[in-house]
Amino acid sequence: MIVSPAILSGKPEFAEFLPITRPWTPRFDQLAPDLERCLETGILTKGPYLEQFEAHAADLLQTRYVTAVSSCTTGLSLAYLCLGLTGEVIVPSFTFMATVGSIVLAGLTPVFADALYGDANIDPERIEAAITEKTSAIVAVHNHGAPCDIRRIQEIADRHELRLIFDAAHGLGSVYQGEPVGGQGDAQIFSLSPTKTATAGEGGLVACNDPDLAERIRIGREYGHFSGYDCLFPGPNGRMPEFSAILGIHSLTMLHEAVERRNCLAEVFRRELSNTPGIGFQVIRKGDRSSYKDVSVKVTSEFGMTRDDLATALRAENIDSRAYYNPPCHKQTAFAKYTRDTSTLQVTERLAMECLSLPAWSHMNESVVVGICRAIRKIHEHAAAVRNYLAPLKEKGQGWGRFS
Repeated sequence: MIVSPAILSGKPEFAEFLPITRPWTPRFDQLAPDLERCLETGILTKGPYLEQFEAHAADLLQTRYVTAVSSCTTGLSLAYLCLGLTGEVIVPSFTFMATVGSIVLAGLTPVFADALYGDANIDPERIEAAITEKTSAIVAVHNHGAPCDIRRIQEIADRHELRLIFDAAHGLGSVYQGEPVGGQGDAQIFSLSPTKTATAGEGGLVACNDPDLAERIRIGREYGHFSGYDCLFPGPNGRMPEFSAILGIHSLTMLHEAVERRNCLAEVFRRELSNTPGIGFQVIRKGDRSSYKDVSVKVTSEFGMTRDDLATALRAENIDSRAYYNPPCHKQTAFAKYTRDTSTLQVTERLAMECLSLPAWSHMNESVVVGICRAIRKIHEHAAAVRNYLAPLKEKGQGWGRFS
């Protein structure tokens, strides 16, 4: 019996909508004693829970210093400011807008470098080609939780005497050559938003091994307030509330289990889709481990339809998805003026058209993954009919696909 996909009037794979992510949080009864103590003391910010959270994170990341801030974006901005960057900063275009936006807000010029097709991270050779006398730093990103080629990028930074910062928004729980992602480079900045492997509701962590940089980050997160009523340098209110620190402390205790689970789910995706033409997976180097903040596939022409068509068909199956990062930063309104030569960003543009992140979260049952993969195979088997069905709808600008 041939089963039609839902977009062709078949039964949806899932009766209820399956979102791209669901945060895995501690139970309220686990948080309640600390929340009650916090309210009783009246210390709602700059208190003992923040210090405990930072110490716990430093231990997990195997770094000397961790500073908790209000968001990963705030952490990036503080890192750029406190490292004293000037002129040009080399950065991937295949990344979230905040990576580049914080560079521009710091008064710096982003210089876009292409990505590697395999792991979707910045290409070290393209970094080398983009360096000029105005370059002061390299910003690399661990996309979807897959560590970038840290050793090669560090060698380039050392050879040209450049600062090296990692946007590690997806990197909590990632491992590079047997060591936790966190202590490499001048600084690594992590996100604690609800989509991540560990969460504080919102927030970020700045990890480094330099005591002077750590001190400047701590001063910077509080307006640049140094002593008395003196401002050492202009800074934001980047403080993390005690409530967020409490959630973060408990969430970090779940991190190992969360990442182990996501790796198991990623293996199920690979197994179930290994024989499906046109579906490829992000490459994880031997010795590394991805946090799998996202399980992202590449949808090529062999699948029989475009990535966007697949997303639309999955929507009919009640399966959410995301096309990160489309458009890439060099094509976004705010940053297009910094684009020098799009011919040097062809891999980035290909990834932006092919990559699709599928639902995966830390407490997902493997049977859900099997259902997602079954829906994808079913859609592939009816590719021609799905394309024909979608063609007139696409001309009218209609469809279920939603990307952000």
